[in-house]
Amino acid sequence: RRELGNRFDVLLPQMPNPMNAKYDEWKILFKKIAPLLNNHVILIGHSLGGVFLAKYLSENNFPKRIKATLLVAPPYNRDEGRPLVEFVLPSSLKKFVKQAGKIFIYHSKNDPIVDFKELSKYKKALPDAQIKIFKNRGHFSGGNFPEIIKDIKELK
Repeated sequence: RRELGNRFDVLLPQMPNPMNAKYDEWKILFKKIAPLLNNHVILIGHSLGGVFLAKYLSENNFPKRIKATLLVAPPYNRDEGRPLVEFVLPSSLKKFVKQAGKIFIYHSKNDPIVDFKELSKYKKALPDAQIKIFKNRGHFSGGNFPEIIKDIKELK
């Protein structure tokens, strides 16, 4: 948060039940948070949070203008080798593209949780997304992420 400086306010909601995530529970919380955000918001979703944003913005109207959506290590339809059930994406992501602003996807080749093959599905569904591939960042579960800070600061 400090790395972004004073130009940005950071809200980091804790989604309900992360170990037994339910899409409808996350959707309820997100709908409560959304009106509190400013226009030109930048949304960031990590792992299941990334596929949640893609699904939510594909199926719902977001009340604010989104500057960018950043998906970090998002599963597409499989997580830890298992099919996503409640978080399954719709067949078309057109509404997501229309609302999401500039789309970035970050994935590491050595992610032990979300198979790197999931990225190819996003590439096909979102051909205009900015794809950022890393070799040894695992599931981006800790430490600094200077590349994402740089991308956020460079958004116009």
